[in-house]
Amino acid sequence: MRTKAVSKDITRCLHDDKPRPYLCVVCDKRFTTEGNLKWHKQTHNVDKVYSCTRCEKTFSHQNELWKHMNIHNKCIECGKCFSSNEKLTVHRRVHSGDKPFECAVCSKRFTQIGNLAVHSRFHSGEKPFECAVCRKRFTTKGNLTVHCRIHSGEKPYKCHECDKAFSHSGTLYSHIRVHTGEKPYKCLECDKSFSQSVNLQTHKRCVHSNSRLYDCPYCGRQFKNSHDVKVHVYTHTGAKPYSCRHCSDCFTHYGQLKVHLLRSHNEGTWFTCHICQKKFYHSGHLKTHLLRHEGVKPYVCSECPMSFFIASNMKRHQMKHSDFKLFCCGSCGKYFKHKDYVVRHFNRCSIKLEYVNVFMRQD
Repeated sequence: MRTKAVSKDITRCLHDDKPRPYLCVVCDKRFTTEGNLKWHKQTHNVDKVYSCTRCEKTFSHQNELWKHMNIHNKCIECGKCFSSNEKLTVHRRVHSGDKPFECAVCSKRFTQIGNLAVHSRFHSGEKPFECAVCRKRFTTKGNLTVHCRIHSGEKPYKCHECDKAFSHSGTLYSHIRVHTGEKPYKCLECDKSFSQSVNLQTHKRCVHSNSRLYDCPYCGRQFKNSHDVKVHVYTHTGAKPYSCRHCSDCFTHYGQLKVHLLRSHNEGTWFTCHICQKKFYHSGHLKTHLLRHEGVKPYVCSECPMSFFIASNMKRHQMKHSDFKLFCCGSCGKYFKHKDYVVRHFNRCSIKLEYVNVFMRQD
């Protein structure tokens, strides 16, 4: 019996380049590593040596025990399993809403201490992760990974509809809504829906709120966001930051550049009205234009029966009904209702302040 087993092992070794020095004393089977031999010996051991610490069940193999332990680490809310009880405890906070870790600076709370540690870097300014190419620093390793794709050109997230690729998964998910038409973010004020959360926030701030926190340093006009005031300042400075890559022309606004590329270099896509064939460089402008053909004025003044095609015209009209003053003098902080008033005041106020400064220096 043993002679046959040995001869069988010799035959196996003749057809196998790997040496098998580890011999099982029970069945004479040979193995390449000691670990494989140890694993094999358990098949001869009738005793179940691996016991569950949560119940009385025992197992012959360790991997069977690990698989069994998932039963004890299973979420009763969603059925998801975890490799340890500690991970299950953290997961349960998703359902309970428990956030035991609080930021000492702003009192924001988190479910995991690791998330709190990352959040704390926004207060301390710590950015431990540095890009090896441009030396830009980031608060998290994930943000650095995404940033590095700018240099490598890597776009691992591809749309299955149009094969367009993206460097970030979140950008892909937002893009997919272009194909599905899904708009999950709804405005509670007017029931208008948006495909992205940031568009909803912009809509609420620009259409339903009068809060204007940004002032023009030249004429005192107030704006709802920093981008709008930045673009507005170009009208005072004469700056033209948008340059054409085909010729030497430069433009104050991006929309002007886009129209130039369409007209002069045939780059881009026109949006054409099917009724009058008028062309637009932006799809939103075409939608507003079509409302004029349909005679639909969806924006109605809350103070009088007047209605408007676009929200900005309605907001401008509503200024007549309120005492809200849109323009602010950059020198003295006085507010005005109309642009012409603040411009005239600003010139006088600036001259007066300069006279006072000269008088103080002479004194």
